[in-house]
Amino acid sequence: MNAMNMLNLVLWSVQGFLALFFLAAGAPKVIGRGMERWTGFSELARPLVVFIGFTEVLGAAGLVLPMATGILPWLTPLAAVGLAIIVLMAAGFHVRADERLNALETGLWASIAAVIAIGRWDLVASHAYAPPWALVAALGLLVPSVIINAIVLFKRPVNSGTPGPVSELVHSEPGAWSAASSGHGR
Repeated sequence: MNAMNMLNLVLWSVQGFLALFFLAAGAPKVIGRGMERWTGFSELARPLVVFIGFTEVLGAAGLVLPMATGILPWLTPLAAVGLAIIVLMAAGFHVRADERLNALETGLWASIAAVIAIGRWDLVASHAYAPPWALVAALGLLVPSVIINAIVLFKRPVNSGTPGPVSELVHSEPGAWSAASSGHGR
């Protein structure tokens, strides 16, 4: 097996794995079940959560179906870039909830998606007009985002103890009633 065939096999494996991950992450957001285990979604409007889930499911399909069917295969690297951006935006939820490990994990998922975009970028250049600087620009946005997230994570102090749900972390004005301060939120 030559190097190009091996690279293609590895890229297909990574694409399939990442597609399954985003399908598993996006489907519950669309369906509306199991959301309580994920950070921040209880604070978002339901249509926004459905939109996020829908983009993740479409991105998962975009990682595999265009190349597998031969129909618009240049969409695969663009789907990978889109998923990387979505995942980096999710890091904000984890940073806000002081979930450092989860925030770093989102950087890992974005990096995997960026590897797919780089490995499949020749499909874009050969089937549609997208200059190479477009990939450089996309990665130019992704890399600083990962670096900024890492800096924010490591400069932020670690809270002692285990925080409750995000809704309990919201501070209310003095004298104002809240479920977290009254004990009724549990």
